[in-house]
Amino acid sequence: MNIASELNGPQLKAVKTLEGPVLIIAGAGSGKTRVITYRIAHMLEKGIPQSAILALTFTNKAAREMWDRVRELTGKKLQSLTVSTFHAFGLKVLRDEAELAGLRKNFSVYDESDRLALIKESLRDCHMASEGADPYVLGQLFSNIKIGRYQWGNVNDSARAIVDSHWEPVYREYQQGLRIFNAVDFDDLLVLPIELFEKHTDVLEKYRHRYRYIMVDEFQDTSLIQYNLMKLLADKSICRNDEDISAKASPQGKPNICVVGDDDQSIYSWRGANYENLMRFEKDFPGTEEIKLEQNYRSTTTILEAANGVISNNTNRKEKTLWSGNGGGKPIEFFQPENESDEADFITGRIRALKIQEGLKYHDFGVLLRTNSLTRNIEEAFLAADIPYRVSGGTSFFGRMEIKDILSYLRLIANHDDDVNLLRIINTPRRGIGKNTIVHLSELAKKNHSSLWDAMSRIRYAGLAGEGQTALFQDKGQSKDRIGVTDIDDFMNQIEFFREEILGRKSTNGVRWSLSEKVRSLVDSIDYWSYLVAENSKNEKLARWKFGNIDYLIKMLEHWERDPDNLDNGLFAYLNRVSLITRDDGEDDNNGKVNLMTIHASKGLEFPIVFIAGAEEGLLPHARSLEEDDESGGNIEEERRLFYVAITRARDKLYITSCLKRRKLQNTVDCAPSPFLTEIPPHLIQQYEEEEENETDAAEDFFAKMREKFR
Repeated sequence: MNIASELNGPQLKAVKTLEGPVLIIAGAGSGKTRVITYRIAHMLEKGIPQSAILALTFTNKAAREMWDRVRELTGKKLQSLTVSTFHAFGLKVLRDEAELAGLRKNFSVYDESDRLALIKESLRDCHMASEGADPYVLGQLFSNIKIGRYQWGNVNDSARAIVDSHWEPVYREYQQGLRIFNAVDFDDLLVLPIELFEKHTDVLEKYRHRYRYIMVDEFQDTSLIQYNLMKLLADKSICRNDEDISAKASPQGKPNICVVGDDDQSIYSWRGANYENLMRFEKDFPGTEEIKLEQNYRSTTTILEAANGVISNNTNRKEKTLWSGNGGGKPIEFFQPENESDEADFITGRIRALKIQEGLKYHDFGVLLRTNSLTRNIEEAFLAADIPYRVSGGTSFFGRMEIKDILSYLRLIANHDDDVNLLRIINTPRRGIGKNTIVHLSELAKKNHSSLWDAMSRIRYAGLAGEGQTALFQDKGQSKDRIGVTDIDDFMNQIEFFREEILGRKSTNGVRWSLSEKVRSLVDSIDYWSYLVAENSKNEKLARWKFGNIDYLIKMLEHWERDPDNLDNGLFAYLNRVSLITRDDGEDDNNGKVNLMTIHASKGLEFPIVFIAGAEEGLLPHARSLEEDDESGGNIEEERRLFYVAITRARDKLYITSCLKRRKLQNTVDCAPSPFLTEIPPHLIQQYEEEEENETDAAEDFFAKMREKFR
């Protein structure tokens, strides 16, 4: 591997500086990931074991890309190299050390909807549901408590905000709920490994001894807790009792830690990202070597100059001279649709046309939004056009709580032994099967090495046989009523009925119902509407919106059933299709999926074609950020950095849309373009004009060129 011919001077220096602490200041598209991957490859070439290297980044896609590049560079099977996100690394530690962390091996990781559901249940258990607390706001509070940014009560600690302990009982109930359900939330993936390392120093030493070379990408976005996890691992990484000189820490006894960061891309202050980690790093790791990367390899000159024009308006930044050798490139195109529906149609139409005209794949497109509340219209347009997509940084249609609930019913109907989906809906809607019953079910299933459904069957048959205080729970002294035998029986009867109804293909009065009609009957049978109303008692409009999502799911199912190309319209085929739509495996076929995401989620990624949707005043910059802006203008500068990040995700072509009108709640309001658009040099941006030819003409032209090519 001739790295000298593949890298510029500063990159080569960063790759070859393996010993001691290194801080790389890198501009957008200047090869941060490239430097890290070549650095790993160079380490392996020098004989450093794969198992001694830990590379941390912020997105799964960036981690996969880093992994693939190292494999291509080295030609090695990377069986023991660790390249992951911070949270994935924390999950790996917890999987390996589950018992020491107080977990069972098969613990679940709760997503946002699962977490909110548990918070609501905790409020009810504490008899505080009537106080009207917003579960999302409460979740943010609990997160800050858990990671140490906030603290309950009147404690004199200037490093942490003090919050009223009124909600502390709910937090304790929430934590107890996680333990009962053998689950962790997203914050636990960082908090629990740190607690584990601090409590069990022998475990910490094991990981320090293993990971002697640590690298962190996007360092400016690390939170204090992420910094502390990194520091715990790196602080005493000197190898002991190891004769392999190439695998030891630096001869000077300094830890081999390399971090890469760019202050112009610091956009996560709302989740605890701390730009001061750059200064903290230099203080905690004396003798740090600083290297600057300033050549941009990603974008055309047009895109880079536009980004530079915007970010130069920030004052709290380190000066950088970024430049590109990629040429001028296509102008940025600006389009003003009438409303959000027209905006979604425009984006969908351009993707379909460009895919045909330029031979692109779906994964070549990135659609970026300031907030995830803007995704629905675009999702609906994609679904109607049969364009595969994935949602990042927000909740996709199939990831919404109400949709997951109905799909869990269908998955349990298809497979009674599906413990994960059973636990999700065993008390949704509430039917009297509480935490104590679930604890007993889990104990019985564990004792008999069986599924939870089997445990429920044992309880049902023993209880209905009139055994009262059954042998199943003699040691607990639980009575038939206490373990909810009747509720369990009702629940199982309902699932069994719909299994026969759906899989047995019954007819009613000689009329055979479709799968979509049976699913609608299931939704009515469990009275999901009343459940939504009760869960959103102070916001019936939200309940109607959620129920509308279920109606949309059933209509999608109906459309799928009626597709003449669909040779199997049964339940199993449908669930398999949903799994293919919702799985995030990078590619579902050679065309991949369009990337629909918030700007925050796009960090570290790049796409040949990028759409920035909703570039309107009040959205970008966001009105809430302007309301909360401080005297130094920190929030407006972070909003500008967001726009800068969005622009620099584009490699070849950038579209920006700004609606003339947009629906907000129940009103339609006039919109103005984002003021950041005026900071783009005028000669770089032009108004989009509709093409005269339609998609059919474009397709015919494409195939005509193909025929000409092969004559």
